[in-house]
Amino acid sequence: MKHIAVTSTLIIILFIANLFFGSVSIPAEAVWQILTGGEVERASWVYIVLQSRLPQALTALFCGSSLAVSGLMLQTAFSNPLAGPSILGISSGANLGVAIVMLATGGAFVAGGVTFTGFMSVLIGAFVGSMLIMAVILFLSTFIRSNLMLLITGIMIGYITSSAISLLNFFATEEGVHSFVIWGMGNFGGVSLEQMPMFASCCMIGLGMSVMLIKPLNALLMGNQYAENLGINIRRTRNLLLVATGLLTAVTTAFCGPIAFFGLAVPHVARMLLRSENHNTLLPLTILCGGVAALLCNLICILPGDAGIIPLNAVTPMLGAPVIIYVIMKQRR
Repeated sequence: MKHIAVTSTLIIILFIANLFFGSVSIPAEAVWQILTGGEVERASWVYIVLQSRLPQALTALFCGSSLAVSGLMLQTAFSNPLAGPSILGISSGANLGVAIVMLATGGAFVAGGVTFTGFMSVLIGAFVGSMLIMAVILFLSTFIRSNLMLLITGIMIGYITSSAISLLNFFATEEGVHSFVIWGMGNFGGVSLEQMPMFASCCMIGLGMSVMLIKPLNALLMGNQYAENLGINIRRTRNLLLVATGLLTAVTTAFCGPIAFFGLAVPHVARMLLRSENHNTLLPLTILCGGVAALLCNLICILPGDAGIIPLNAVTPMLGAPVIIYVIMKQRR
């Protein structure tokens, strides 16, 4: 409970800091007035705080929590400390969907007589791509009983999608490649205040499914045979886990781009803090640690101030890679 209280306090502090600090300097008194419904001298400040910083902080909170809990569930299910949301190729599927939209169709496509362009076309492309890959993984899981073999299959699917993306990049225009590279850097600013209810709802559904899987995940820690003896349906549990992680990964990647290391590193941070594998406490702490990590990264991205904003995927490896190196060294010892 102590760790949960501390991480909850950190989330509140970092969330407030994300509202008060940004690439545009706004006096703290003005930010407070905006948040409490008061009037300020510049209308642009109101727009920046309520339409940019607030949804960006909420997006970081949901995205970090979603990717972190996805990584935890995959690491437990596959008994692999280096498993993460991208390991099954779901993130690669989203990348492929966006690559097709940006590089092959020029940023627009027609579906059911309706033409989608701009951000909406990217969003739909990423979500459809990730969901298709997840459907393939679920289909293959009905034939592949071994978790290790399913993991390797997911990695191979990721390689196939990466090859397809490379081919699309080779034949694409310079503008298309530039747009795709920018999207691939990751960004918490892709969810507007109007889109937030849909984004938050999808994340909450996935997080709710993960909480429902706490008991089966604890049983899986002792091995599949032990879990079956406790009455756990391994195949159904694995499919539910794939649906939950697929939904969380698809939604966050569609809105925010492919964000590295949260799903891989944050569960290990939670384990080091808790020194326990009990998911009754580990899973909630992982959700909170994911929110803390994402809000901290978002805050670091705006450090240059007026000079610009650092790409998100330039920051996450600096925080996540040392954790993974530590885990690898610990496993070796």
